[in-house]
Amino acid sequence: MSKVAALSKPTILLHWTVAILFIGVFAMGIYVADFAEPPAKFTYMGWHKSMGLVVLVFAIARLIWRIKEGALPATSDMPKWQTVIAHLTHGLLLLATLAMPLSGFIMSYAGGRAISFFEFELLSAPEKTPWLADAGSFVHHSSVLIIVVILALHVAAALKHQFVDKDGMLSRMLGKS
Repeated sequence: MSKVAALSKPTILLHWTVAILFIGVFAMGIYVADFAEPPAKFTYMGWHKSMGLVVLVFAIARLIWRIKEGALPATSDMPKWQTVIAHLTHGLLLLATLAMPLSGFIMSYAGGRAISFFEFELLSAPEKTPWLADAGSFVHHSSVLIIVVILALHVAAALKHQFVDKDGMLSRMLGKS
């Protein structure tokens, strides 16, 4: 393994916090989407929305920290095409962690629903704005497959770097470099 630059503790903490929260909320959304019973569905959907707001707060913090720190240094000399794909994948994942909760917020609020955080009402229900609710719904629902593919690519690349290239990328993201 080559010697690689260590990542800051906030970078590592924000990465894993957003990753775990995002995947959890994402999975809950997929699970709840096919729920048949309204009382349980509304309860789980409320949790999904509340946790989506948590994801949004941490994703914004992560974006601000990323802008402050700049791009992460590479762990090895990669071919140009891999560097381009890595930057594109990271950018799309950052965008997804912002776009999913924002589009869910827009879909709900423009659909005439109050915005609550675990039963605590943050914003009362507004008048419906159907075109905006439809736009939020389109982004929120149509991006699921794209996010799954990008996330799978990200995980596969991290495993490749760790076990094939042996450049310590995954170890570094775990704070072990």
